[in-house]
Parts: sequence; C-alpha cells; structure tokens
Amino acid sequence: MNTKPFVYGMSVEGEHFTDRELETKRLKLNFENGINSILISPRRMGKTSLVKKVMGMIDDAQLKVVYMDIYKCRTEFDFYDKFASTIIKATATKLDTMVENAKKFITSITPKISFSPDLNADFTLSLGIDKNRNSAEEILNLPEKIAQERGIHIVVCIDEFQQIGEIPNSISVQRAMRSVWQHQQNVSYCLFGSKQHLMANIFYSRKMPFYQFGDMFFLKRIPTDKWVPFITLRFAQTGKRISDKLAENICVTVENYSAYVQQLAWNVLAVSGERVTNESFNDGLEATLAQVIPLFVEQTANLTTYQLNLLRAIVAGTHRDFGKKKTTSVYELGTRSNIPKIIKALTEREIIETNENGIFIADPLFKLWFKREMM
Repeated sequence: MNTKPFVYGMSVEGEHFTDRELETKRLKLNFENGINSILISPRRMGKTSLVKKVMGMIDDAQLKVVYMDIYKCRTEFDFYDKFASTIIKATATKLDTMVENAKKFITSITPKISFSPDLNADFTLSLGIDKNRNSAEEILNLPEKIAQERGIHIVVCIDEFQQIGEIPNSISVQRAMRSVWQHQQNVSYCLFGSKQHLMANIFYSRKMPFYQFGDMFFLKRIPTDKWVPFITLRFAQTGKRISDKLAENICVTVENYSAYVQQLAWNVLAVSGERVTNESFNDGLEATLAQVIPLFVEQTANLTTYQLNLLRAIVAGTHRDFGKKKTTSVYELGTRSNIPKIIKALTEREIIETNENGIFIADPLFKLWFKREMM
C-alpha cells in the first residue's frame, strides 16, 4: 500500500481520493444500470481516478468492469487488437482459458501469451488480429458475445479515448463503433480522455457519430473547502502542521487542479519543518515549478511571435474580443483574420482552452511560469 501522504502523476485511490461524491454516485449508477458515460474535463482533474474508484466499488458477480488505456493506439487495428486482447484477458476466468476463449469468439487469429522474465510482472496477450482476416464488426461485438454467453453485463472503460479522433479515417472508424455498440444489450461504455478539445470534437457536434452516445460528465474542480481538510489531515498524519490559510493558498495557487494540488502539497510538506511557514510554502512552490519548467520551455520553443503575444494578452487579463484595435495594437497580434488561426493553433497544443467566460491558459503552473519569464 502506498503510504505517501500526497500522490500525483498517477491515478489515486483509497485515502488519497477526495470529494467527487456526486460524480461517484452517478457513475456507479450508470455502471449498474447499463448507461453509457462520457467524461470530459481539462487535464489533471482526476478522471481516471474517479473511474477506478467506481470500478473498485462494484461488488456484483453479474457485472464485470473492464479498463483499457488506448493512448499508444495509432491506427484502427492498433485499437482493435488492444480492445479485443483486453476484453479477453479481463473476462477469462483462468489463464489457460484465454487462448481457448479468443479462438472461440474471434475467427482466424493466432493468440499468444507472453510472460515477462520478472515473475512478479504481468503477462501480455496478443491475438494477431489482421485487417485482411478480421472485420471491425466482429471485434467490436466481442464483449457482447462474451456477456451473452456468461450471462453478465460488461462495462468497457476506455481511457485516452481522444486517440480515436487522431487515427486515419477516424470518422469511418467512429461510425463503425457507434453502429455496433448502440445495439448491444449486455455491454455499456465509459469513454474518457485527457485532451479536452479532442474529446469535445468527438462528442459535442451533431455531425459526429458519437453525438449523444451517453450521459455526459464534465468534471469540475474540487472546491477549496473540500481540499483544505484533506490537506491539513495529511500533513497532521506526518507530524507536521499547516494552517487552513496556507492549505487554501495551495489550492488557489494551482486553481484547484487536482493533480497539482497534490503535487504542490507534497513539495511544501517535503521542505517544511514541523510547521509550514510562508517561506517553506514559497520553497515548495519553487520546487514544483522546477519539476514542470522543462515541459513549458519545450511547449513554447516553436511558438510564433503572434502566438506568444496572444498568450501575453491572456495572462494580462484579456479573455475575449482579441480583434479589438486596442488589443491587436498593444500586443501585436497582426490582422483580425489571423487571430482565429492563432487561437486554433494554441488550442490544438493544449496551451489554451475556451469556456463560457472566454479563453484562458489551460495550465495554472504554465501561467505562473509564463507571467514570470515571458511577460
């Protein structure tokens, strides 16, 4: 068991998971009642942690929840191989039945189980799926076939689902998925990902195959009043003390982004004595920035002058109406017609995001660093 007081850079569970009571209850109900779920939010908001928390709460032999991460899938058949092998691996009752089940449910495959030299490591299952021998419909129907035979319901959770929007012939692939999945009676899906604008492109447009595919969640930031007691308790468990005010400062500084709250809290704890002071808080913040600065330098290395200037305008407080003469002249943004192109490029790089209040820097630590180094 992980006894570290704060966890970041990975999904969190158990005592490291805080709040999300309403989302947890709603997602669990969806899993139990066969409702498709779509989770969309900015990075570092805890989508994966929420899904895995709910997975751990399911205590029903007739309900099987399967999790897969498709971040490394770059083609249609990369996805099909990952999809099928994960389903087979997760639903087989014994190791020696995996190959047998794979051959039963999918034709013309050459399944193989590979073990790591490390006896404590996991094993991999490859199926040898081939586009010339296996159809998309056959693979996509796999969980339904297994669920029907075993008399269970399967929930398929797919992390980094935005990758589907990046593969060649993406729209055709999405149509194939939707046409098969929407008719399944014994399988439901939980689709979520870390790139908000790509997920929005897949699920928000009426023209897209996955429009209105399921119950839409937009994870908001955990409120400060939920974070403060969590932070103070975790400090106390290590024999250190942090005031409510400084715990609140941790949240405010990183704008309540879940992963950053835990990262900054850990760094503040690491540099503090028995009691957190303003000085140790600042030292913890510097340590946190030092961990992410190389990424920010890389993100901005190839930006154009116009793109950097738009970021300067946003950091200075301009969040809409960038085409006004005063804004374009002060920040040298070029012509009005150029601004949508700048916004599109920065959105695709996930440096900015748009909401009902305008356009903002997507990453609060990036904003801190940019204000300090680039203004």
